[in-house]
Amino acid sequence: MAKDKIQSEKKEEREYVIPLRKEWRKVANYRRTGRAVKEIKKFIARHMKVPDRDLNKVKLDIYLNQEIWFRGKRKPPAKIKVKAVKEGDLVKVRLAETPDYIKFLKAKHEKRHAPAEKPKTKPKTEEKKEEQTEGEKKEEKEKATSAAVQKETQAKAEAKMLKQASKTKEVPIHRKALKK
Repeated sequence: MAKDKIQSEKKEEREYVIPLRKEWRKVANYRRTGRAVKEIKKFIARHMKVPDRDLNKVKLDIYLNQEIWFRGKRKPPAKIKVKAVKEGDLVKVRLAETPDYIKFLKAKHEKRHAPAEKPKTKPKTEEKKEEQTEGEKKEEKEKATSAAVQKETQAKAEAKMLKQASKTKEVPIHRKALKK
């Protein structure tokens, strides 16, 4: 059992240049990039010795996936340089040399998905008052926007009716009772 823990904690890292052209040329041109992704997974499963060569245990990084699909599904890259990290049975694959625009994207994603920092705590009574006032403000804004939307729909309906009324000739109604 101790050996299992040591092996599972051991991380194995390798870099590969994976040739893709030979495999994606075997399929129709509208399936090429999908085939390239499958070939990357097969290659990594074979070379990183994944048990039973299970492709579900090979995970591609989102930025690697974007790089492969960048030119569409008909024109994938001919080869790609990746870094594979094996953690237990799971193998994570990412780009070996990260381009600048991907570094920018990573920073953007981290910033967007980072937990928001909480400001210094205030006494609970003040927080409740602020929450209530913020809640009331939100309700007022929602009411104002819903009223504005209703007014717009009514104005559109009236304009439509006026437009239709102007197109039709109004014929005065003559009743026999009024003629007498």
